[in-house]
Order: sequence, then C-alpha cells, then structure tokens
Amino acid sequence: MSKHGKRYFNALKKAPKKEVTLEEAVKFVKDNAGAKFDETVDVYFHLGKELTKGDTAVRGTVKLPNGSGKTVKVAVFAGGDHAEEARQAGADYVGLADLIEKVTKEGWCDFDVAIATVEAMKEVRKCARILGPRGLMPNPKTGTVTDDTATAVKEAKGGKVDFRMDKTGNMAVVAGKRSFDADKLVQNIKAIVAAVQAAKPATVKGVFIKSMSISSTMGIGVPVQVVGDAE
Repeated sequence: MSKHGKRYFNALKKAPKKEVTLEEAVKFVKDNAGAKFDETVDVYFHLGKELTKGDTAVRGTVKLPNGSGKTVKVAVFAGGDHAEEARQAGADYVGLADLIEKVTKEGWCDFDVAIATVEAMKEVRKCARILGPRGLMPNPKTGTVTDDTATAVKEAKGGKVDFRMDKTGNMAVVAGKRSFDADKLVQNIKAIVAAVQAAKPATVKGVFIKSMSISSTMGIGVPVQVVGDAE
C-alpha cells in the first residue's frame, strides 16, 4: 500500500511539471498542505557528481533572516567560563566529560546542534564515530568550534542552519515552516541559495547548482528555476 494519502495525490495532480519561479513554488507549497500539522519547508539541491570527487565537499552555514521556525536543541562541550556563558545564552545541554561519556557509551544525540570550544575538541573527537554520520560533529567551518560559546548558541537558536552535501551530490536545507508568510519563506530561500553559491569550491567550473526544488515535510517537490548561478 502507498504511504501517501489523499492530500498528497490531490497535490500531485496539480504540481508543476517544469521549473517555476521561487515565488510560484512557495505559493504552491503553502496552498497544498501535505499534512494537518505545520510542516517544515526544505530546499533540495543537486550539485552534480563531479563534486563528490576529491576535496570538494560543499558545506557551510546560513543565517535565515526570518528564522527556521524550529525549536533547536543545542549541546555545548565546554568547561569553566565558556560553559557558564553557554548556559546563560540558553544552551540546552552543557558539559564536557559527562556529555562525552553519554554520547560514546549510550549513543546519545538528542540535540540538533553541537558546539565545542577549541580546547574541548581534543576530547570531543572521541564522539566522531557517533556524531559524524549524523552531521552533528562540531566543525570550525560551520562556526561550531569556537571559544565564543554564547554567540554560537544564540546563532543556533536564532535561525542559523548548517548545510552539507552528501556523497551523491545532493543536499537538503531547512527553510522555515509552511505557516510562514510567503515573502518570508522566499527571503529565507534566497539567503540559502546565496550561501550555497558562496560555498562553491574554486576548482568547480561551470554550473554549480544542477537543479533545485522545494517541498514541505509530507508534500510534493516543486522544481524551481535557479537564478544567479555563475558559469
């Protein structure tokens, strides 16, 4: 039996079959709910398989101008003043040896973003086997290895999202909630596209973003025209 319901198939009949403008795609996603709950809207990119060869992995962060609409759980691996600053900034979990043990022995990863101080990373590397495959390992490139734990926590809570290409050249990035005003979703998605294009490796020539679409959690993927992708 199909896992999709009547909403999905009704929307599928009306879905654009060719690339449309970002504004048209957002309108379709907002007008065609895939579920009764307030779905997350994601942007999907296909960046081409040539990017999977060698040291051309695409990753980075983007500050969504209108936030992600998600409640983000943040874990901070730190001690001393850095730990206290993280707590004051609103981190959900703060610790060092205790959190590392919880991750390595229990496989715990009940958080969305992990932040570590430079000093703490020496020990946090023990968690790489568990956090790495889930995309949760702190990384200097995404600003999650830093001694300014307060700023990192506030950014993670305030709508900063990470993006990371998988080994097949695909990538999904959270853009907000279906309940957002259309113009706010458009602004967020434009910020995401700009950040992804800025992360284009210098060695990659020609069209970087091969294709792009947006979709709500349970909805139809709508192909979107890619604007501003430099040759």
